[in-house]
Amino acid sequence: MKGTRSIAAAYRAGDLPGFFRLRAGNLEAAREERRDVDRAALANALREYHRDLGTLDREVEATLTRLAHPASRVVVTGQQAGLLTGPAYSVHKGADAALLARHLDREDAPVVAVYWVASQDHDAAEVASTTLLDHAEELHRLTLDVPQGVPVGRVPWREEWTAQVLGLLDRFDTAPEYRAAVRSRVERALAGGGSYADVFARLIHGLLAPAGLLVLDPMHPALAALMAPTLARELERPLEGPALIEDAAERLSEAGFEPQLRRPAGATNLFVEEGDGQRRLLRFDGKRFSTETGTYTRDELLAVLHGDPTRLTPAAGLRPVVQDALLPTLAFVVGPGEIAYGAQLAGVYGLHGLGQPLLWPRLSVTWLEPNVARLLTRLGASAAEVQADPEGVLGRALARERGAGAASAERLAALDGELQALTEELGALDPTLAGAAERTRVRTTARIRHLQTLALHALARQEDDRTRQLKRLKRHLLPLGTPQEREMNFLTYLLKHGDTPLKKLLSLPPGVQAEVPIA
Repeated sequence: MKGTRSIAAAYRAGDLPGFFRLRAGNLEAAREERRDVDRAALANALREYHRDLGTLDREVEATLTRLAHPASRVVVTGQQAGLLTGPAYSVHKGADAALLARHLDREDAPVVAVYWVASQDHDAAEVASTTLLDHAEELHRLTLDVPQGVPVGRVPWREEWTAQVLGLLDRFDTAPEYRAAVRSRVERALAGGGSYADVFARLIHGLLAPAGLLVLDPMHPALAALMAPTLARELERPLEGPALIEDAAERLSEAGFEPQLRRPAGATNLFVEEGDGQRRLLRFDGKRFSTETGTYTRDELLAVLHGDPTRLTPAAGLRPVVQDALLPTLAFVVGPGEIAYGAQLAGVYGLHGLGQPLLWPRLSVTWLEPNVARLLTRLGASAAEVQADPEGVLGRALARERGAGAASAERLAALDGELQALTEELGALDPTLAGAAERTRVRTTARIRHLQTLALHALARQEDDRTRQLKRLKRHLLPLGTPQEREMNFLTYLLKHGDTPLKKLLSLPPGVQAEVPIA
């Protein structure tokens, strides 16, 4: 059926060679490529940015020197500038970039990890909130009143937000020494002032700089100036990239996938920040560019780009291309959604004379605090099983305790095997019965499976103690109904367990998919 297959899963399995230049995991091919970029100019621009951010120190200088090496490469990742680092996977991605860079690094060909802070993004709803879970198992949810439609790199950090953030930490039930350590990290990030994105960048850098990670804000003037030629080139042929994205979307649909990107008629891959501070998508009718509120000639937009290159920014269909025109990228650490985007961008890279770099599926970590690990053991389940079907996990645990074999997967498999044999025997007696017998088998098995599910859920409702256990697990593993690393802030674990989770994270193999106990 169309639209049901996972692009990320197909990429991992090597099933989409027509959409990706390099197969998943092909680090050797990626390493052997050469990227022609001005590394000295890049290192100087990043030096200016880190100086302005307040993070330029001896370690950063050493990393920038390695980046300026003529054979250097970059492992890059990035994320929106979420509150207090946002969901845990924002930190996980940065850690994975550092781990992979460390794995690939050579003295004659340095590999540096870079975190692209998505400061140009203007979707406030994506970055304004964060979730933490304290020792009393109370969920703390904080949402700041970040203005909608304005790039977060333009939004000044406010004093009232500082009070709200520090108040959140002060209310968190944990050991005083752990709270004090995290509060100190946060206060250092806040003390530098600047934009909403700057605070995020300092927090990410503070956590991962010891692993060799640099941060990069595309709205910093020195970096934006280096990206301007790519944006100017896009203005020359503003509809060709979107047409290639749409072509890839059609081919993905025909292959049974749901395209992640669609470019309606006239839409370009560019945004402009207008006089009211709002970032709006540019459209092109063949002669003039326009937004909902204004029209522009190409020359006028080129003048905007020349006067302030931070005001013209790429849409999702161009952002990775701008990134990889700037950086000597060896690998791009990405999540499933970004892999889906990537499946449609090979043609856009070609328009800019680039080859799409290797996409590296990011590591994925579910943190198992001691009480969570104990509960999972009692239920005989993994965290992934709880996240996929919490009520089913509880029902199966109760069924095992009560010897309810009728609800077991083994019993259903045995029944299906008997029905399969009977179907084949009936077909052998009379071939005209084969189709009806097979349909009956499928319907019968599906119906019994449904009844088993109902029975398991009934068992779950009958067991208060186990239900309380499951409720606790869901707070840890499915906070607010979302898988842990996509909702829970990584600072949760530092607040409760000190630096142990960070040390464990930075000791993992790059790209690992793991459930990691915090002992």
